[in-house]
Amino acid sequence: MTPEGGGPPAATLRSVNVGLPQDVPWQGRTVRTAVWKHAVDGPRRARRLNLDGDGQGDTAGHGGEQRAVMVYQLDSYRYWQRHLGRDDFQYGQFGENLTVDGLPDDEVCIGDRYRIGDAEFEVTQPRVTCYRVGMRLGEPEMPALLVGHHRPGFYMRVLREGDIEAGDRIVKTRDGPEGLTVADADALLYLPGRDPAELRRATRIPALSPGWHDSFRELLAAEDADHGEAGTGPEQPAWAGFRTLRVSDVVPETATVSSIYLAAPDGTPLPAARAGQYLTVRVCGTDRPARVRSYSISSAPGSAVYRISVKHEPGGAVSGYLTGAVRPGDLLDVAAPRGEFVLRDGTGPMLLISAGIGVTPELAMLHECVARHRDRDVWWVHGARGPREHALADEAHALLATLPRVHEYVFWSRATDAERRSGHALPGRLTKDALAALDVPTTADAYLCGPAAFTSDVEDALTAIGLDPARVHTELFTTRGSITPGVVGPGGRPPHPPPGPPGTGPLVTFARSDVATAFPAAARSVLELAESCDVPTRWSCRTGVCHTCATPLLSGEVGYTPPPLEPPPDGEVLICCAQPTSDVVLDM
Repeated sequence: MTPEGGGPPAATLRSVNVGLPQDVPWQGRTVRTAVWKHAVDGPRRARRLNLDGDGQGDTAGHGGEQRAVMVYQLDSYRYWQRHLGRDDFQYGQFGENLTVDGLPDDEVCIGDRYRIGDAEFEVTQPRVTCYRVGMRLGEPEMPALLVGHHRPGFYMRVLREGDIEAGDRIVKTRDGPEGLTVADADALLYLPGRDPAELRRATRIPALSPGWHDSFRELLAAEDADHGEAGTGPEQPAWAGFRTLRVSDVVPETATVSSIYLAAPDGTPLPAARAGQYLTVRVCGTDRPARVRSYSISSAPGSAVYRISVKHEPGGAVSGYLTGAVRPGDLLDVAAPRGEFVLRDGTGPMLLISAGIGVTPELAMLHECVARHRDRDVWWVHGARGPREHALADEAHALLATLPRVHEYVFWSRATDAERRSGHALPGRLTKDALAALDVPTTADAYLCGPAAFTSDVEDALTAIGLDPARVHTELFTTRGSITPGVVGPGGRPPHPPPGPPGTGPLVTFARSDVATAFPAAARSVLELAESCDVPTRWSCRTGVCHTCATPLLSGEVGYTPPPLEPPPDGEVLICCAQPTSDVVLDM
């Protein structure tokens, strides 16, 4: 630490910049953002959540106590002026609150403390990679450039409130523990070639913001998985694209549900699937592009054949074909087992909660409990209309009978009293109140599958009675919820083909959304095509940095412009900067 009375000259606060949220037109949409900052004269009060006169448009990604003040350096201004050939920058151009002379990212460390004016601050994390800095600068690739050139800037929290103003000296009052610089922390999260020792060092820094701390813990878990610790991370698909499997049997389970057994055409055992994973089936038609649907595997893990149990949905072309037309000996195109809705290792209680056809992955998990987790407390909770709609009930009940510590609760909402007595079922729907009355253990890991409204209600009920939200795991086969930070205005239209003349590029199929369309020449990325189709999307940086947009690639090949700073794992694609080089099928 540099003593206050000697050493190099102290850094200086050159400008204080503030801005309130405003609605900004962007690519045909409206973004709520406060990235437009302007310099202010005179003192400004630094408070716990921000500076007086400042605000954040998206508090999920910006602001809060850990990100009260954003700092960027005058030296980086000069660097980007040269790199971009610009001479029009003004203070606040990079969305920062404090423009400083000094405090470079490769010297400032997480946990360093500084006194400016009457206030004291602590460095908590590098800048969030966000597309809005690219909006502000008119440089869409700016989020990737900030990371790739090791000049992100950083956030501070306010330890002591006070007045600050341009011209104030910046005095370091304490060194952060571990000596992890802002630039190194940023690279550790976003760039390849991570050192596990550095990840562990980062998790030991108390000042590091909780979000970054959790991200580093997840990266450590992935490193452990790469070194053979089972159950800590996702596995690579057993085969690329679609493979032909033979239907070995079709078994009606109820009037609307049939189990379809799939085997290798040559009779060899299929690669083992984990309990809770799903298969994606492609059904070709003569009148339109192939339809793609995903179905949970309901058979025991490690079976030589896969079983999917399919409910015929009204108007469902694929489910109707599978339950009504498919016969033993038929061939189907099937993608490898995928999904992270799998049992976590542990010794505590497990809640397997489902409704309707959501029983299928839970049944595979129950098979795994019988084989590997017999000493754990297992709670089986299922809801159905009645015995005629309760698929796979006998199989589940037989498995439960073999476990020494089991709690079985079945709810039939439309059964007669006699049916409920014979089936040992409870009346009514599986609601929040009904679940709370069961007195389930709050230390359990919970696995939920069923209709979206059911899953959301049960998730809320479990967290309300005390379960850690991180221990509640869900599976849905509808489209995933969108992550579109800052975008405001109407949305929620059903997915549809894009407007305008059809494209001429490779066929892009959004499997969950039932949209297949040729890639248009005007689209810069798969993400832009998805947005034009109102396919729900998830993104943040839009330049291949943050991996928020990572999506399972079921088949096909893509290229990248710009290239991502770190490639995604095999079997995934970063849709924000990807362009198809062949026909592709995406799980979105």
